Amino acid sequence: MNALGRHLLVELHDCERGALNDLDLIREATIKAAIDCGAVVLGESFHRFSPQGVSGVVVIAESHISIHTWPEFGYAAVDVFTCGTTVNPEIAARVLIERLGAKNHSLTEIPRGVLVTV
Repeated sequence: MNALGRHLLVELHDCERGALNDLDLIREATIKAAIDCGAVVLGESFHRFSPQGVSGVVVIAESHISIHTWPEFGYAAVDVFTCGTTVNPEIAARVLIERLGAKNHSLTEIPRGVLVTV
């Protein structure tokens, strides 16, 4: 199979609830995840909701990393979408799992841009 990109859907359960509501921690951890996996950071945007929760995205030259948190449930949803062969999306996922203190997690990988050759 020849794919243009890899898309990891990361489910983080039983996270540290305070971390999930900390915009600065979420921003720093997501940018660190991008850098540690070998990506080139182009920009970022994060927002803290009232009364709780954070959503954000780090745009990378290789695509993006996004996160949405539900502190009241100890849950975060993360997408790590990378293209090319110079980055390792599993490293980005691992950084966020560790920084948010997820006691349980799952990863689902979806190949993106699957090319059919004739």
